[in-house]
Amino acid sequence: MILLAIDTASSLCAACVFDAAAGRELGRAVEDIGKGHAERLMDVIAEALAAAGKIHADLGAVAVSIGPGSFTGIRVGVAAARGLALGLRVPAHGITTLSAIAEEARDTFPGCRIVASIDAKRDEIYVEDHAADGSITHGPSIVPVDQASALLDGERPVLAGSGAAVIAAGADPARYELAGGAATADIAVYARLAAAGRTFNSPPKPLYLRGPDARPQDGFALPRRAT
Repeated sequence: MILLAIDTASSLCAACVFDAAAGRELGRAVEDIGKGHAERLMDVIAEALAAAGKIHADLGAVAVSIGPGSFTGIRVGVAAARGLALGLRVPAHGITTLSAIAEEARDTFPGCRIVASIDAKRDEIYVEDHAADGSITHGPSIVPVDQASALLDGERPVLAGSGAAVIAAGADPARYELAGGAATADIAVYARLAAAGRTFNSPPKPLYLRGPDARPQDGFALPRRAT
């Protein structure tokens, strides 16, 4: 089966075409754009397909990062994945950004407990705690920064993701290992997880662990007209 993976949950706009049967990447396109995923995603997907020598009709499934991460980016990616899957009549699957970060860290630290985290700003971090066998023991959840040090309790963890430095701040380095600080994983990791059936939801839905920053301003609300 040929699978398309999409990731727009961070500053990256990424797509990967993956041969699930052979377990190998066929082609990719990745741009670090910050914002503007809606304008670039379809072109990035087309570039990945071209690099793989495939067309949309060759796809047997679509996978997408569902967050946590950028609210707008997540919406764009999930909408695109669901739309493509509907048009092609293939399944679509969601994978959490945190699971992908943990899986990427496991390539370097096999058989270890891994705490994957993303800096959520506003003195909070998004967290997913994975046991040495890969099972999720906690999360995905949002944790206040002043409680983050508790994640170092128990088996010595490998800290991965953009929240790793927040968890490690002020702690004895003997209590943890560090595995990088990116806000997402390589796009091929999402494809690999989907090919192995290790998904979070199908069809994909955005994973929002807190409300949006932008909210309606009550002072500008118009009164409801009586009928």
